[in-house]
Amino acid sequence: MPVSTIRGVNINWQTVGDRGPWVMMTTGGRRGHDEFIPLAQKIARNGFRVMLHDRRNTGASDLWIEGDESEEATWLGDMYELMKSHDALPAFFSGSSAGARTSMRFYLRYPQAVRGLLLLRVTGGAFAAGRLPEQYYGQFIRAAQNGGMAAVCAMDAWKERFKENPRGQEYLAKLPTEKFIQVFTRWNQIFEAGANLPVMGVTEQELHSIKVPTLITVGDHDECDPSLARAMHDKIPGSKLVVLPGSGHMTFVDQPALFMRSVDDFLSNGKSH
Repeated sequence: MPVSTIRGVNINWQTVGDRGPWVMMTTGGRRGHDEFIPLAQKIARNGFRVMLHDRRNTGASDLWIEGDESEEATWLGDMYELMKSHDALPAFFSGSSAGARTSMRFYLRYPQAVRGLLLLRVTGGAFAAGRLPEQYYGQFIRAAQNGGMAAVCAMDAWKERFKENPRGQEYLAKLPTEKFIQVFTRWNQIFEAGANLPVMGVTEQELHSIKVPTLITVGDHDECDPSLARAMHDKIPGSKLVVLPGSGHMTFVDQPALFMRSVDDFLSNGKSH
């Protein structure tokens, strides 16, 4: 799998397809990009090139626990540099859950680099605001406070990361406990500050400012409140809303017919933008 050093961090990536406009797809949580490969292959067959990557601190990419800005904001610069290195801008940006809000935030920082947004299972609502800060940061801060970095490294969430990138275990074990707590506390504070916005980390005014073609799918579980997608549709000018049948983690892959028809129409219409 190709690896590029982006802003001092090794980023794991791959492309699917060899012709046509570019689409960058970003997964959610701290998961690697493999879950998007089947969908990327379907999109590529219709004349697009898809960039998949593991964000820093996710998948097989390096861990990097530094910086004054939020963890999610750090991903934006990596995405820009990775796409720029492939002469792939402007492009369509797509993501699921955390990847969807990251795609929106990418547009807000680099609007000239975005041809359109394909937003899957966007995160927001009271349930997500109450759960995700603990899932991403709170549990790890407590572990570090109670048992140092040995306790953090022993957690299942990090052991999963180490399977994909063994270098991460050495990095995390050597990181001073005080620094880990400091950075994760700052990231958590920034994350919580945006947790109750219409979309986590994105204001209503920012939603109104989105001026590129946008396709939104209705979420399928509590962290991706279905009413949020409909509210976003009302706030993003000219956006299109797709309601998918069924439920489950990856409905848009498990039941792809309606979804792919909508994606094909969306991307094909967007080629002229």
